[in-house]
Amino acid sequence: MRINKYLSSCGVCSRRMADSLAAGGRVRINGSPAEPGSRVEAGDVVTVDGTVVSLPETKTYLKFYKPTGVVCTFEKKEKNNLTGFLPDRKRVTYAGRLDKNSEGLLILTDDGDLIQNMMAARNAHEKEYEVTVGSPVTDEFLEQMRNGVYLPELKIKTRPCRAWKTGERKFRIVLTQGLNRQIRRMCGALGFRVVELKRFRVVNVLLGDLQPGESCPLTGKELETLLRITGRQQDSTANSAEK
Repeated sequence: MRINKYLSSCGVCSRRMADSLAAGGRVRINGSPAEPGSRVEAGDVVTVDGTVVSLPETKTYLKFYKPTGVVCTFEKKEKNNLTGFLPDRKRVTYAGRLDKNSEGLLILTDDGDLIQNMMAARNAHEKEYEVTVGSPVTDEFLEQMRNGVYLPELKIKTRPCRAWKTGERKFRIVLTQGLNRQIRRMCGALGFRVVELKRFRVVNVLLGDLQPGESCPLTGKELETLLRITGRQQDSTANSAEK
C-alpha cells in the first residue's frame, strides 16, 4: 500500500496531506525516511513525527455538529480545534472541512477510501447549506448563484447549482464542489455579505437533531446508503461506537 493511502486509512490525514508530510521528512517506515510514493508492506512500522500509526482493526463513522468558531483540525497548536470535542477519536479525520465561521455537519471517519471519494471534485457529491446574508435575497441573486459565479481570486466559475429562498435574508444552496470558502466568495462576488452559514447535509447524511458540539454514530441505512453512493461496500467490522 502506498504511504499516502496508508496514512489516510489510518485516519491521520488526507492522501494529499500525507504526501506533504512525507515530503517534509515527518514520516518514517521502519526508521527510514519515507518519500511520496513509498510503499508500506505487512509488518512495517510507520511513524509520523515519532508516533507509531497503524491501520485500525475496525472502521469508525461519526457525524459531528461543528460549532461556529471551531477550526477543522486536530492540531493542538490551534486553540479552538476538534480534539476537545472528540478526545477519543484522534485517528478520525473529516471528509470536507467547514471554515471557522461556519457551522454544521462534518462526517468524521478513519475510512481513507471514503474520504478520498467524497473529496474528489469529479464525483460531484452534494452538500446542502442554509445561508443568512446581510441584504434581502432577490430573484436575480438566486439566478446568478444557480448559473455559477466567476471568482476572480480563484480564476474559476463555479458549477451550476440549486438555490432557493427560505426567508427574507435566507436561502438554501446545494453544491457539488468544494472550493475554499466557496459560498462566501460567491456571495461576495455578487455584493452580498454572509452573516451565518450552516451545513445541513452531506450526500445523503443529515445533521438531524444534533446540537453544536455533539457527535453521534453514523449507522444503519444512512451509513449503508452513503457507502453505496460513494462506491464503498460496508466493512463488516465497521464500528460506529460513540465517543
